[in-house]
Amino acid sequence: MIKKIISLAFLTALVLSACASPEATLTPESAPALQATKTPQPEPTAQAVSTIQVREAALKGVEIKIWMPWYGVEADLFKTLVKEFNQKNKWGITASAESQVNFTNLYDETLAAIQRPDLAIALPEHALEWNENRLVTDLEPYVFDPIYGIEDVDDIPFVFWNQDQLGETRVAMPAQRTARFLLWNKTWGGELGFGAAPDAPEDFQQQTCRAHEALTKNESPQDDFMGGWYVDTQPMTAYAWLLAFEGGVLESGGYRFLTPNNIAAFTFLRKLSEANCAWQSAEIDAITAFTTRRALFITASLQDLPTVARGFAAQDSRDEWQVIPFPGADEDALVVYGSSYVIFNSTPEKQLASWLFVRWMLDDERDARMVEATHLFPLRASTLGLLGDYEQTHPQWKQVLDLLPEGELQPQLASWRKVKIMLGDGFDHMYRVNVFSGQVAAILAQMETLSRDISQ
Repeated sequence: MIKKIISLAFLTALVLSACASPEATLTPESAPALQATKTPQPEPTAQAVSTIQVREAALKGVEIKIWMPWYGVEADLFKTLVKEFNQKNKWGITASAESQVNFTNLYDETLAAIQRPDLAIALPEHALEWNENRLVTDLEPYVFDPIYGIEDVDDIPFVFWNQDQLGETRVAMPAQRTARFLLWNKTWGGELGFGAAPDAPEDFQQQTCRAHEALTKNESPQDDFMGGWYVDTQPMTAYAWLLAFEGGVLESGGYRFLTPNNIAAFTFLRKLSEANCAWQSAEIDAITAFTTRRALFITASLQDLPTVARGFAAQDSRDEWQVIPFPGADEDALVVYGSSYVIFNSTPEKQLASWLFVRWMLDDERDARMVEATHLFPLRASTLGLLGDYEQTHPQWKQVLDLLPEGELQPQLASWRKVKIMLGDGFDHMYRVNVFSGQVAAILAQMETLSRDISQ
């Protein structure tokens, strides 16, 4: 197989964007291509009638409670946007936002609450579980409503749009999206004899081992075990490596870990460690290792990029570094994940008011402000028109956008909430106890058994 050609522009990436039809879940092959500007949409006519059985006048004075998982800068910005919504919305809706500090606490508080919020920013797997318990509002009628709907859903990328689509039911809407990827020191790699980033596992092995060999020959014996990939055991990293080897965690609607491709993926990674071409240390963090040429590769997410840039600046380093996907033999891997807006069942008026807030937040102007504060993906192609300066000053962020056609969904199962933690723990265990590469199959077998137990 020939690898996918990486797009050079975010708008090309959005060839995989979501279709406006409410009748079917979109596939990448059926998604329409986008132009550089929004597709003109017909203005609502006097004959247009909402399918939502709420009179507009009934929205006046409606109060909605929003729970968010953030604190600090994100929470402050969100509260500012909530205040602006209260001042500007024409319906007289009043929203209030309360921080639950993190996603886990928000999930637990929602389960324990006597009175749930009207709207929450939660993980997609949480939304799926709440949907199974019939707690959340199906947003499909709102999205495609002639009056209150979104006119240009094809402006939202497929990999963002379809994460919250379950058959004909839309359990949530994207709120934030990030990705897991590798960072490569291009300058150091060039000095080691490599003119390009690794394009296959064998290339990755060769580069990591040569970087390790280089550090064994320098004058600092304390870094003799360093040089290649700084091992990261987060669940999304483990999942991405499985996908890069054409493996995964799903089969026939359930979990399956013990497969030849998964064995190949984890065996490859463990052999890198056995050869000291991949390493970890409690004495130095990944970003410091990367910016001081002790690691040729590290794993990162979008929100890490500013910290990496500051790290190179602090070292007064002129090294050029870039984002790359997890290299596979046929197709590379990039896992996209993040939070979503979930509306809970309440009254028709509160549900519509919550939806109108979500729609307002997804506007280009608010989307751009969130990107500049969080450094995550813009949720709409049209938002890029407002991010020209940001794009110019954040080249690695732009590189991730160009990789978006390779983006993969997370498993669309409520049990992924627990299984992904198990995956990360199992992956971490392989390194913590120094599991030999020949024992990888036993670890994957245990993962498979545990995944089936905790997903019952």
